[in-house]
Amino acid sequence: MKPEAYSERKIDLNGWQIRLTSYKLGGEFYCTADNVSSGAWLARTRGASQREAEQQALDKARKLLARTHRQAS
Repeated sequence: MKPEAYSERKIDLNGWQIRLTSYKLGGEFYCTADNVSSGAWLARTRGASQREAEQQALDKARKLLARTHRQAS
C-alpha cells in the first residue's frame, strides 16, 4: 500500500509551534503531531477521516503541552 492524501502543515497551538502530518493508508487516516523545535512526537492517532485523525492528535497534543512548564528567558 502507498500513502495517499499526504498533508503537512505547521500551526500555533497555545504558543507552541506544532507540525501536523496526516495521510491515508488503506481505509484509515493517520496523523502525527510533533513539536517543531525539538521534533519530539506528541501524538499519533488514526480515524475514519483526515479531520477526525487531526482533531484527535491536536487534543492529545494540547493536553500534553498544557502540563509543560516553560522557563523564563
